Amino acid sequence: MDAHIKKVYVPMTETGFYILLCLQEPNHGYGIVQKVKELTKEEIILSPGTMYGSLSKMEKDQLIQFVKEEEKRKIYQITELGKEVLALELKRIERLYQNAKEMSK
Repeated sequence: MDAHIKKVYVPMTETGFYILLCLQEPNHGYGIVQKVKELTKEEIILSPGTMYGSLSKMEKDQLIQFVKEEEKRKIYQITELGKEVLALELKRIERLYQNAKEMSK
């Protein structure tokens, strides 16, 4: 993973995190929006502008890839690079959680 990708994506925005998390299975933008609403009990609702801008940037940076088109919807899936970035972010979140637990004792 090159330094540019690490600098841009770690730490990750919630939008970026949820997109990569949801694209572990092939999905389209609207499907991601619905899945994030479900996962967060409607606390996070991704707007179309944010969603499609992020998908475009992540595809350009090769974190996700276009798989196919179904009923005029582009289906994407996470790439190996995207999985590496997601794993780094999960490790960072775990460290934050562990630090917070230790400090609240």
